[in-house]
Amino acid sequence: MRVWVVYALPERQSVQELDLPESATVAEAVARSGLLQKFPEIAERPLACAICGRVVAVSHSLRADDRVEILRPLQVDPKESRRRAAARARTPKK
Repeated sequence: MRVWVVYALPERQSVQELDLPESATVAEAVARSGLLQKFPEIAERPLACAICGRVVAVSHSLRADDRVEILRPLQVDPKESRRRAAARARTPKK
């Protein structure tokens, strides 16, 4: 079956198309993609992945045409970001 493994950085994206057996998991796809060697920072933290924007376990079984997205850690907590935006909106403009 054909699947894609994607790792995106702010300045570029790397996409690997793979042909895997029907029983392949997310972890197997990431390992076979070569992205762990190309981007060593991926292996420095627990592997987090999504398929179509939905977080899945690395043991998740893949289906044909899945797009496995390797997730990066958040730079800012979303709740904190909303608090900052609300505080800016409350500040009177001159």
